[in-house]
Amino acid sequence: MKAIVLAAGIGSRLKGLLQSIPKPMVEISGKPILQHNLEWLKRYGITDVYINLHHLPDIITRHCGDGARWGLRITYSHEPRLLGTAGAVKKIAGEFWNNSLEEPFLVVYGDNLLSEFDLHRAMDFHRRKKGIGTIGLYRKPQEVAKSGVAVLDAHDRIVRFIEKPGAGKIVGDLVNTGIYILEKRILGYVPENSACDFGRDVFCRVVDSGEPLYGFVWAADLIAVDTPELLAKVLRGKLKA
Repeated sequence: MKAIVLAAGIGSRLKGLLQSIPKPMVEISGKPILQHNLEWLKRYGITDVYINLHHLPDIITRHCGDGARWGLRITYSHEPRLLGTAGAVKKIAGEFWNNSLEEPFLVVYGDNLLSEFDLHRAMDFHRRKKGIGTIGLYRKPQEVAKSGVAVLDAHDRIVRFIEKPGAGKIVGDLVNTGIYILEKRILGYVPENSACDFGRDVFCRVVDSGEPLYGFVWAADLIAVDTPELLAKVLRGKLKA
């Protein structure tokens, strides 16, 4: 399985707080979140990793290099303009896979600490369900208003996906972890050469189309640095890997 690690974002909610490093390079327990995630991928047998870059890219490439020190093969995809999560994946598929990939692939957010998540269980779930994709979810009621939220039926199929519904539109407590196992055909829902986001644009289109999209619920918690408050906790050492 190939993996795409999304690391291009500018961290707009943290503007002014992270001026010298990209958000995935914030350190937890002595090493960047991005490094924790690369080591996590290797632990689950994934060695081919693609990282998209835009904001302060040299800091990431200098630290990660070709990935050999972790037993990985890292390929970089530079975005002169941000393409969004789905647009970035479409670009990588076209550039490096020649759109010929037949097996599922993994997409993870580079600025969410993923070490506690059992990827084998999620991959087994995806193979059993045989859907167009599987979104990793966890229960976090306090983050529903500002996150992607999924509603599942009794068979774990996603019947609604709402990106950042806001405080007055709470529909459930299953929050997007930023871990996706996807089939190639989901890229048909992503326009060419256009900024497009999985949460805002793609997942709702897939659900509306009738294609089976599933949610896998983890018991593990997620460490993210999406807000100034969370970043401050990380920088003070209050959150640990």
